[in-house]
Amino acid sequence: MDNSEHRLQEVFFYGLYMDPEILTNKGVTPRNPRIATVKGYKLRIGKLATLLRDEKSQASGIIYSLTHHEIDKLYKGSGLVAYVPESLSATTENNVTLSVLCCNLLIQPTTDESNPEYLEKLTTCMKKYNVPIF
Repeated sequence: MDNSEHRLQEVFFYGLYMDPEILTNKGVTPRNPRIATVKGYKLRIGKLATLLRDEKSQASGIIYSLTHHEIDKLYKGSGLVAYVPESLSATTENNVTLSVLCCNLLIQPTTDESNPEYLEKLTTCMKKYNVPIF
């Protein structure tokens, strides 16, 4: 087992970080992409995207394999410090269930919070990479 700083973690992305071009532009190498869903969560767009617990829902996204350094670069290095890593189970399109990290907001957006521009970009991204939309 690789116990070095280069070991890879499976990370589930549900927002604009699903786009490998954005990850590459941030100095991250997106490896081993897999479309997947997480059950018991729904996508919520406030200023940015987050997942809210909802036992009747599921959220779709893309899993990439990243190093801890790359995960830190995306969240801590980009000022997204309100997002914290959580462990979830995600199921890929070929029915493989994986334990994944997923960075999520601890405090949900208020009901009146929205970002139509972000929502439009996210919808375009999901269509481009064949991720099921909401």
